[in-house]
Amino acid sequence: MTVGAETKPARVVVADDQTVVREGIVMLLGLLPGVEVVGAAGDGEEAVALVAELAPDVVLMDLRMPRCDGVEATRRIRAQYPGTQVVVLTTFADDESLFPALKAGARGYLTKDAGGDEIVRAVHSVLSGDAGLSPSIQRRLLERLSDPEPPQPVPAEAPDGLTAREVEVLELIAEGLTNQEIARELHVSTATVKTHINNLFAKTGIKDRAQAVRYAYAKGLVRPPMGGVT
Repeated sequence: MTVGAETKPARVVVADDQTVVREGIVMLLGLLPGVEVVGAAGDGEEAVALVAELAPDVVLMDLRMPRCDGVEATRRIRAQYPGTQVVVLTTFADDESLFPALKAGARGYLTKDAGGDEIVRAVHSVLSGDAGLSPSIQRRLLERLSDPEPPQPVPAEAPDGLTAREVEVLELIAEGLTNQEIARELHVSTATVKTHINNLFAKTGIKDRAQAVRYAYAKGLVRPPMGGVT
């Protein structure tokens, strides 16, 4: 992408938990016109902190990171720092990754096989008010719109401010699944599962998995087995 001399480069923060990948993206962008990398973060918490400190134009956001995943970091950035746009740059293009990220406020979504020019175009597209979506993601969205899945029933309001994902994790805990099994079931990393568990424990005051099971039954999120819960 050719950027005029009078156009200031877009100030970008790169967020990815894999050091080699993060440094590779920073190096690649450093060779291209139209962008200036002003910071790099190893997880969502660092990304939010860097946005607060540096006020970048765009964050290139990985999704599956420890402590705070990319979806939650995107939600916080868009709520607290609306002047910063988010372009997801991830390995995953499945519905479980794509739609939560877009709902959280990401304006762009690329997979990591994108070239440097494509990344720069996406960055400038979102700054111009357009969507920065790769062709494969655009096709996926069109497929979803043309053949939508039936809506899944969800509680009108989850207890204690739990998100839909946190409720889903809680239900799986109540079914006896381990963190690794939950990660496989939801197609996310174990680090993301741990983040959800920490968040729901903090919101509800739950201290361990046994209390989580009791809480799920008490709130009607899971039906107790015959004979009830002792």
